[in-house]
Amino acid sequence: QVLLVESGGGLVQAGGSLRLSCATSGTERSFTMGWSRQAPGKEREFVAKISWSGGKTAYADSVKGRFTMSIDNAKNTVYLQMNSLKPEDTAVYYCYADNYGLGLTVYWGQGTQVTVSS
Repeated sequence: QVLLVESGGGLVQAGGSLRLSCATSGTERSFTMGWSRQAPGKEREFVAKISWSGGKTAYADSVKGRFTMSIDNAKNTVYLQMNSLKPEDTAVYYCYADNYGLGLTVYWGQGTQVTVSS
C-alpha cells in the first residue's frame, strides 16, 4: 500500500521560502513523484515531478527557476523547495506518486496549505 504524508506548509510573506516534505511508503523506483496544487475556486494544477530512479525533474512554467524538487532515497522522502514565493502560489499542495509515470495509477497525499501574504 502506498502512503504519502506531506508537511512543511504554512504562512509566509511574499519573497519568502518554504520547504515541503512528502514522506512515502510503499513506493518503488518505478514511480514518478510529483507535486500539484489547488487554489480556491481553481482546478488542480501540476507543479513539479521527479523520477525515483534517475532524479529527472520537470516544472510548470509558473514555478520554474523558483521551485526545486529533490529526492532522498535513504529517507524515502521527496521535497519541494519553494523560493521567491508569490501570493499566487497560495494553494493546497498535494504530493502524488504515479506508477511508471503513466497517469494510470496515481496515489495522493492529504495536502498541505501554503499561504503567501502580500
